Amino acid sequence: MAKASKGGGRGTTPVDIHVGQKIRTRRNLLGLSQTELADAAGITFQQVQKYEKGSNRVGAGRLQQFSDALGVPPSYFFDGAPTVGKKQPAPQEGELSENDIVSFLGTREGAALVRAFMAVKQKPVRQNVIAFIETLKGK
Repeated sequence: MAKASKGGGRGTTPVDIHVGQKIRTRRNLLGLSQTELADAAGITFQQVQKYEKGSNRVGAGRLQQFSDALGVPPSYFFDGAPTVGKKQPAPQEGELSENDIVSFLGTREGAALVRAFMAVKQKPVRQNVIAFIETLKGK
């Protein structure tokens, strides 16, 4: 098996990295710590760290445990996964790749931003928040 180009250990692939990012993203969106997820799966938080970084491959049984603990079907972890032989088009200048977005959503900051934004129900207020953030980009 090919070595992943970044962040992967021996035998891991870009799909392993993607699955780890999806685990981290879902965990952060639910507000769980690595320790809480580890406890639910019966492993150490260090092992969760390795899975989330993509340095260790997640086996099928462990993936089912994560699926149960995070309240998603196992297929969730593969949504948007890279495929062999199919190259995704590079983002245009100023655009973010899907990987960049997934990586950001996997951070506590990204999850907190999404939760706060989703709590705002008024469309005009949401539009004002987006406009405000757009003004901050150039500063």
